[in-house]
Amino acid sequence: MHCPFCGAVDTKVIDSRLASEGNLVRRRRECITCEERFTTYESAELVMPRIIKQDGIREPFNEDKLFAGLSKALEKRPVSIEKVEEAVNRIKANLRSTGEREIHSRNVGEQVMKELRDLDEVAFVALPLSTAALKTSMSLEKRLTDSQKTAPVSPLNTLNSDRIVSP
Repeated sequence: MHCPFCGAVDTKVIDSRLASEGNLVRRRRECITCEERFTTYESAELVMPRIIKQDGIREPFNEDKLFAGLSKALEKRPVSIEKVEEAVNRIKANLRSTGEREIHSRNVGEQVMKELRDLDEVAFVALPLSTAALKTSMSLEKRLTDSQKTAPVSPLNTLNSDRIVSP
């Protein structure tokens, strides 16, 4: 590797460590000529499949677009940026694990909705209302019913209606 300080060709690795949960290798290097030290990071170059849109247009996978969409859906919800980043990484890993060179946007959308359901139930139900994904009240009713089947029991769900007293 070339030295960024003097441009010499020879450098030696002083230390190597895993970084970023094992996804990166951090290396401390020293230039043999000028003896300056610097850090480099190495990661695998992983190819993401191309996305086939509903109109048939193919475009490269855009991680920023995925992150922005999830962030927008969760913008007023108590979900940390770290959780959103983890969800994006899981979606990317799932897409890579298919081994396909192209994948339909509907498949990506299904994975996004699964992650959204795991992150925040309210955002999971609200997102389709703000998009064209749900066009009929029947599909909304189905989504709410499906959501209730998998939702954990909360104290509000177990209230007895006989005990509620109106003023």
